[in-house]
Amino acid sequence: MTEIALHEIAHARTGDKGNRLNVSVIAYRAADYPILVEQVTAERVKALFAGRGAGQVRRYELPLLKALNFVIDDVLEGGVNGSLNLDGHGKSLSFLVLTLPIQRS
Repeated sequence: MTEIALHEIAHARTGDKGNRLNVSVIAYRAADYPILVEQVTAERVKALFAGRGAGQVRRYELPLLKALNFVIDDVLEGGVNGSLNLDGHGKSLSFLVLTLPIQRS
């Protein structure tokens, strides 16, 4: 097994609404989707955002798209309009998810 960063086998799309972040992780190749299902868990994603105060993290499997969708609550410091943070929302946070280390044979 070799440890790689998630971005080597997947890309991400994001959106935000209020204080909720939505991140989809999509496998580049269908053959890598089972790795996402097995290793990119709600618990691991929540741990990535622990420093930002992440609340509940829900994971939805989208097998026909070879994707996972994560809905992460309370991670946007009140939301785009309520935060003084410069671009700490949406797209920029997808890059954090793509740094997740995974095991690949």
